[in-house]
Parts: sequence; structure tokens; C-alpha cells
Amino acid sequence: MDSESNLKPVLVFLSYVLSVAEDAFYKLPGSAVIARYIESSHQNDPGRTLLELILFLFAIRTLLQSRTRSDSSGKNFVKYTEEEINELVDEWNPEPLAVPLDPVERSDYNAIPVIQGANGPKPKMLSTGKTVINLASYNFAGLAGNEVIKERAIETLRKYGLGSCGPPGFYGTIDVHMNLERDIAQFLGIESAILYSQAFSTISSVIPAFCKRGDVIVADRGVNFAIQKGLQISRSTIRWYDHNDLKSLEDVLQSVEKERKKKRLPLMRRFIVTEGIFENDGALLDLPKVIELKEKYKFRLILDESFSFGTVGRTGRGLTELYNVPATSVDMLIGSIANTLCSAGGFCAGSHVVVEHQRINGTSFVFSAAMPALLAVSASEGINILTSTPSILVGLQENVRVLRSVLERLDCITVASHPASPIIHVHAKLPSAASLLPPSPDTQKPSHVSGGKSNPASVKPHSPATFNIEEEERLLQQVVEEAFAQGVMVTRSKRLRGQELAEPRPSIRLAVTAGLSKKDCEKAAATIKAVLVKFLSKRR
Repeated sequence: MDSESNLKPVLVFLSYVLSVAEDAFYKLPGSAVIARYIESSHQNDPGRTLLELILFLFAIRTLLQSRTRSDSSGKNFVKYTEEEINELVDEWNPEPLAVPLDPVERSDYNAIPVIQGANGPKPKMLSTGKTVINLASYNFAGLAGNEVIKERAIETLRKYGLGSCGPPGFYGTIDVHMNLERDIAQFLGIESAILYSQAFSTISSVIPAFCKRGDVIVADRGVNFAIQKGLQISRSTIRWYDHNDLKSLEDVLQSVEKERKKKRLPLMRRFIVTEGIFENDGALLDLPKVIELKEKYKFRLILDESFSFGTVGRTGRGLTELYNVPATSVDMLIGSIANTLCSAGGFCAGSHVVVEHQRINGTSFVFSAAMPALLAVSASEGINILTSTPSILVGLQENVRVLRSVLERLDCITVASHPASPIIHVHAKLPSAASLLPPSPDTQKPSHVSGGKSNPASVKPHSPATFNIEEEERLLQQVVEEAFAQGVMVTRSKRLRGQELAEPRPSIRLAVTAGLSKKDCEKAAATIKAVLVKFLSKRR
């Protein structure tokens, strides 16, 4: 009787504690779900409740246990003498951070010219101390070294400092960045624009910002490497059409719609991805026809104008100005600030909704530091110069015509680029083993007669061109080195062999600039002609 009376206060206290704990537990969000789970689990399998309790206690013990306990006895550590430690250090041979260069890569690396001082149309070379005619750098409008831009850049540097010190969406954006976005939008006649810090990552970030798994992208087989990366990142369904072939494009657009109706699929987001002037060969897009097709079949258009912005059109506004097409007809217009404006970064112009969507979903915009303020001001100043001095574009096109008029008369090469393109790709015209054999009846039939069509699901065309990459690159490199020795700096188109979806043919790439006079271009054309004849004519 006395023992029961002694235990009664304890039992009352425990009952009160449990009641308070129960009330506190049921005030927690989701507590009812946990209670029902424990109750049903215990009724079905009481042993499981005990096991889960043991696992829960073990997890708490593991979390509270120190992971950096020191063993004062040192029995779990191997002890070395100073001599043994020195021997181990001497014997350690770390693996190289990069794969060593092979002989061809080493030769190409050693052949890279080094410029002394600032770059420009006629830079001074460190190896010889002489100036050369520069047809290798992307300086289409000749703005590299412009004194007005340099003065504005120095003023900005003194006011804002060098780096932006943060991503655009955090504290990296300042007034000069917003001014440049407004300048680009007004220059193109589009509602809004957004800046990216790197030109390469602009298109490879814009594509996955809008295209997701389940969406359909119809892309040109000749798009550049940056677009290829964007297509891969998007994880969308890719359908390919033959390079710059709008009949093939329409066939693929029709097949996409037929496939959707056949499988009774719901409407999905659909995009056409292509370039204005193609980086790999300088071909020019028929923009009005593409816009007609995208509106007819209800697709959105993502257009990369990295090499047409600032180079074609009366004032350099790109294909929309060249073809007199409203820029608002292009859903997403991507351009490079580095190529023509001689600054850095890229932009995407479009509607206000398109631009604001990228401020959260554009990975390159979100996770990269904003471009330095001096580069933003330099780009804005470059746009002002293009707007106020349209003669720059007239001079650029005149220089393009001077070079092409000489190159097109050579039998040992082919010029793949469009006559308006400031990038001129020169391919070696070499005989293949098949061309030395007598033609067969089958090979005499053109492809449109035989009815061969490319598979839209494959990036490989129906009849891919055949060429010897190693042989052509070796010959073209000889041309590059000899032209440089004679005072003209050109370059081979550098490729990431083995990484691109389709291997472009080796070529010499001439980047024409308005910074050179007509006389300079005539001299450069004569030099290039003589070198091409010297190395390629004897191979035919």
C-alpha cells in the first residue's frame, strides 16, 4: 500500500510529461502522417518497429560521433623516419595534368605567331619585329585599337575598376551593363536583350534554357560546335536537315508534324536552330524563307548571328537588315560582342518575356561573373560607331570582293563562303582515289534522281563528302606558314577533331577586316594566290 502511494506521484508526472510531449508532437507539420505510419507498421509487424528504432538510434549515434578522433597511442598509423619520407617524396612522380602533345600538335603549337603589342589590322610580330597584314583575327569592322574606344575604356576602368566581382543576377550588374543591353535592343529594333559574359557559352546556354526533354529541335547539319553543345545539353529530340538546304528543312518540318499526328502526341515546343553566316564554311542563310517555313509549320526560330551581326546590312544589323525583315520575326536572336565590336561576351535579343526567362534559367548568365564594365562601355561605343559610320560596312564588303575576285579564279581551290560573308573559307581541291577511276553508270546519276534522302534522326548526311583530313591539314598548314613568311597572317580553321558531331572539311579561314585599305587587300590576295599555287597546283 505504501509502495503504491510512493509511485503514484511518479506515474502522474510521467503521464503529464507524455501528454505534453504528445501535444507538442502533434503540433509539428506532418506529425499525423508519421503517427499513422508508426501505428500501422507496429500493428502489422511489431518486430519492424523495434528494428527501425534501433536504426534510428544508430543514425543519431553516428551523427554525434566525432570523425576526427585522434589516436594518442598512434597504433593505427605507420611511422616513417625522415630518411624514408625523403625517399618517398623523391620517388613520387605525379601524373601530367594534360595529355602530352603529339608531334603534329607540337608542330602546330610552335607555328603559332606571337604579336608584340596591341592587335590590329597590321600588328607587329615578336619573332621578326616586322608588321604583317592580319587576316586571321575577328576584327571585321576594324575597331580593334580604335582611339575613341580606348579612351572610353580607360575612363571606365578608372571609375569602376576592372572586374565585376559577381554574377549578373546578384551584384555584378551595374548601369553600363544595362545601358549596353538597351543599346543592343535599340540597334536591332527588338524589345529587349540580355548580356552573357562569354560568346561561346551564349548559344549553348540559350538553347537548353528553352528546350527541354520531349521538345523537338530541327537543326542544320552544319551548325558550329557551340550550338552542338547546346543541343546536347537540352536533351531534346533532334531532327537534322541538310546543310543550308531549305527544301530539306521543309521535308523535316513536315515529317515532324506527320510523326506527331501518327503517334497522336500532344503539341510540344518545337524550334528551328541555325546560323546567319555559318562559322564552318561562311554560307549565308536565306532568312525570309526560313521565317516563312517556321510560321507555316508553327516553329520558333533560334538564330545565331555571331558572324553576321556587325558585318552585313547597311549599318551592320545583320540578316534582318540585309533582307529587310523585321527583327521581331526571329524569336531568339543570338550575337557575339567579341567578333565585330572587339569586346567580349554575347547577347540574346527577343521579346521581354524571352529575355527575362533567361535571367533565371540561362545557366551561363546565372553562374558566370558579369563582364567587366570597361568591355561593356567599349561595346556600346562600337555600336555608336557602326550607327554613325555606315561607310565601315561599305569598306568591309569592298575588301571582301577584292579578295574573292582573286581567289575565285584559282583552279587549285574552292571557295565555299557566300560572296557577302566576311569569313572566306578556302578548301584545297585535291584528287581523290575514286576520281581517278572511270565513272560507273551509278555514280553518274545525280542524288535527286536516285531519290536518296538523309535520315533526319542522324547528323550524318546521305552522301557525306570524303576527304583526307591529315593530308589536307598538312598542306594547308604549309600554305599558312609560307604566307606568314611573306607578310600575310592567315590561319587554318581549328577544329576539335573527334568531338564535333560532324567533321568539317579542313580549310584556310580568312577573316576580312575594314581596317585594311584596298591596296593592302590586293597585296594580301596576290601573296595568298602565289602561295596556294606553289603548294596546291602540283598536287592536282
